Amino acid sequence: MEVKLSFPADHPPLYVIATAKVAGIPISEDSSLASGSLPTFLISSNDNEFKLRGTSINALLRYLGRVASIPNFYGQDAFESCQIDEWLEYAPTFSTGSEFENACCYVDGILLQRTFLVGYSLSIADIAIWSGLAGSGQRWESLRKSKKYQNLVRWFNSIYAEYNTVLNEVTGTYVGKRGLGKPMPAKMKEKEQQGINNHMKNVSGDANEKGKASSKATAEVDLPDAEVGNVRLRFAPEPSGYLHIGHSKAALMNQYFAQRYQGQLIVRFDDTNPAKESNEFVENLLKDIETLGIKYDAVTYTSDYFPQLMEMAENLICNGKAYVDDTPREQMQKERMDGIESKCRNNSPQKNMELWKEMIAGSERGLMCCLRGKLDMQDPNKSLRDPVYYRCNPLPHHRIGSKYKLYPTYDFACPFVDAKEGITHALRSSEYHDRNAQYHRIQEDMGVKKVHIYEFSRLNMVYTLLSKRKLLWFVQNGKVDGWDDPRFPTVQGIVRRGLKIDALIQFILEQGASKNLNLMEWDKLWTINKKIIDPVCPRHTAVIDEKRVLVTLADGPEKPFVRIIPRHKKFEGAGEKCTTYTKRIWIDYADAVSISENEEITLMDWGNAIIKEIRKDQDGNITQLIGVLHLEGSVKATKLKLTWLPETSELVNLSLMEFDYLITKKKLDEGDDFLDALNPCTKRETAAVGDSNIRNLKRGEIVQLERKGYYRCDAPFIRPSKPVVLFAIPDGRQQK
Repeated sequence: MEVKLSFPADHPPLYVIATAKVAGIPISEDSSLASGSLPTFLISSNDNEFKLRGTSINALLRYLGRVASIPNFYGQDAFESCQIDEWLEYAPTFSTGSEFENACCYVDGILLQRTFLVGYSLSIADIAIWSGLAGSGQRWESLRKSKKYQNLVRWFNSIYAEYNTVLNEVTGTYVGKRGLGKPMPAKMKEKEQQGINNHMKNVSGDANEKGKASSKATAEVDLPDAEVGNVRLRFAPEPSGYLHIGHSKAALMNQYFAQRYQGQLIVRFDDTNPAKESNEFVENLLKDIETLGIKYDAVTYTSDYFPQLMEMAENLICNGKAYVDDTPREQMQKERMDGIESKCRNNSPQKNMELWKEMIAGSERGLMCCLRGKLDMQDPNKSLRDPVYYRCNPLPHHRIGSKYKLYPTYDFACPFVDAKEGITHALRSSEYHDRNAQYHRIQEDMGVKKVHIYEFSRLNMVYTLLSKRKLLWFVQNGKVDGWDDPRFPTVQGIVRRGLKIDALIQFILEQGASKNLNLMEWDKLWTINKKIIDPVCPRHTAVIDEKRVLVTLADGPEKPFVRIIPRHKKFEGAGEKCTTYTKRIWIDYADAVSISENEEITLMDWGNAIIKEIRKDQDGNITQLIGVLHLEGSVKATKLKLTWLPETSELVNLSLMEFDYLITKKKLDEGDDFLDALNPCTKRETAAVGDSNIRNLKRGEIVQLERKGYYRCDAPFIRPSKPVVLFAIPDGRQQK
């Protein structure tokens, strides 16, 4: 199929051009028509031609949607296709000046709970509305920075991130500051495109920080010598623990660049240490990668290359580029620090091969040895001082059993496997900067193709340990309930605590590919999360069990009655709940002590009441309140707006769980022992009772307990004697 698109330069059909680019459908563009002429489309396919003119732009969009290889691009059924047609008709609204903001507000509301406009995947409707916004130029860019339409901006940015290469080309060619028009001069196009890139790079942070970073932002998000369509990346976790928030940044950065350069992404398990690794970790890492939405082309294992790695090691021995060393480990470490050559360094290749075979056999002699590269023992960069390539380890491997008695180190295996798998760019956190020279020197000695290294900063969080060795200590010593414990920085842990993956992805992508070291606050992440859950999560009521106070309303209903009210007053999708109104109700003790006699209060979702009498026990504790309803009273006039529960047998027992950081020090300095900074109290359980509707919550559902905060249901209702367990979700403002 060939598509020729002719149009006047001052009125390019951006929807069509962008749709074709995203779908990968070749389209030749001719902007030579006279101003005011109607766009013309000439489509040639199998010696047939047909022409569409003028108002048939939507017809061409539908045609492109049908022939594109993108699944459901024009809907998966007739109903979705009709919905898409409605959006195509709506898209021109964004070019009507007076209706622009109304259109933004409308679509923002639609996207409150949606990732795409129609169905569950990208469609031509998304491209049409995206193009309508982008085509308005500076008007949309100003709104985009104002945080006024957050759902719309989230959606717009996600499409941009997915297809930024082709969309940059389209907007850079046809959109100026004032919107659609004649193609911009090259210098202006370059300047505006840099502004777009800088905005995407610096979505987060204050204006001053953005100003400082803007001059470097574009360079920071370019891979060296990268060619579109010829980039191959790998995310290579070691299966010695679950994926944590630091790994998430590495995974998402790899996906970002793979998509940006239309390349490939491999997930490779660096399984070279059988003492730490297991199938459990492999399975859960894959689960976490799926949770993050990482799209990869293949899963591989370093252990797949063990035979080739052995062969390479033997080649290096025979060529005098590696030797077997039996120096005790502590002495070897000291000699490396001091630049002292090992006594084994000048052994003949024959001698080295003899000892190498002892290592392969796992003999008593072999277990005393390791294989080292012969690099440079006097190099100021200590990583080049004859690093270890192989160590003996008689433990069975979780994938291949007891076939091997020796295993390659990461430093040896990684540059080899990267080259063998055709990796073009290896993304590594900047903490490994000193090892980059070692990586390239080893590849040079091996005679394999050089792989580019691209560094980005490690993501560090306050009061947080990201070392898997240290996290394992907490698991093994019973300080947490497992790798998915809500106090852990693992993906499963923070999701179990109530974090939405969309919030995590937004938080990490806001850091960008910067190489600057940063120590991030959890509050920022939880604030993003709150903005996602608050508009949609249902509202429920709970009263703390301890010392709860009974309020008797003298003129209250003699017979309980029920009303059906929304679970969220501003979001119909949250559904409805039943609220029972009775003569006797429960309130929190903390609320009771704040009430004075004859004070008028507001009972939320009911109305006002006047407290006539406060009864106390001999110790001065409030035991009961007596009051009367005053439903005609003004809610605005009362100081106290209180939550309450009816005195019925239908109330649900709750266990409200709050969590704190595992360590008490914001940042551990080099040499600090994390055991000295352990937090003695990291979990608090509070008994409460909740409204009867809580018995319908499902595991993982997020709710807001009115005036108490956000919670995630970890253990739903089973029977009355077993409480529903709710995990408190930080909101970015709570100070523990």
